[in-house]
Amino acid sequence: MKKTRTHPDELIIGLVSISDRASSGVYEDQGVPALRDWFSQALASPWQMETRLIPDERALIEKTLVELVDDVGCDLVLTTGGTGPARRDVTPEATLAVATKEMPGFGEQMRQISLKFVPTAILSRQVAVIRETADHAALVMNLPGQPKSIRETLEGLKDDAGKPVMPGIFAAVPYCIDLIGGPYIETHEAVCKAFRPKSAIRAK
Repeated sequence: MKKTRTHPDELIIGLVSISDRASSGVYEDQGVPALRDWFSQALASPWQMETRLIPDERALIEKTLVELVDDVGCDLVLTTGGTGPARRDVTPEATLAVATKEMPGFGEQMRQISLKFVPTAILSRQVAVIRETADHAALVMNLPGQPKSIRETLEGLKDDAGKPVMPGIFAAVPYCIDLIGGPYIETHEAVCKAFRPKSAIRAK
């Protein structure tokens, strides 16, 4: 069912946590709550979300991503989980299968950030894509599964004084959403400063 915007620039976000054990109730999902908390702090413009908790099943992941973009009308869809090399990790394959365009820079930057902490970051396979329909487009991104890693990849790295030393991927998301015809996203700069060329910045 298509979400209704309460404001022309309201961002509609789809959050998908992909985990066999969390979806079956073995443990509590941490991915969606971590994302919800981060967006509550980071976004200065209006937004609403649609959430899903599903197992590591490729067909179901593909179906969920298509539903959130085509039927719900999400402008941005974020997944957590299922991006490693294990047999059950199929999130990147499902994401690429529903894509119109691949956006490799997002995955490259996520791995660069994570490599500052662990050498096993090279095992992560996160991808980002654009999915387009006749009248709508959305950015779909795979994120890590751990709340700390989710925050780091979205927000970037800062020194002890709070000064950014490596940009997170969300700094580029608002302009990407602009370019595909989505709402104008504004952020709280203390959390994450959105970057746009001067020509794309809306006058206050």
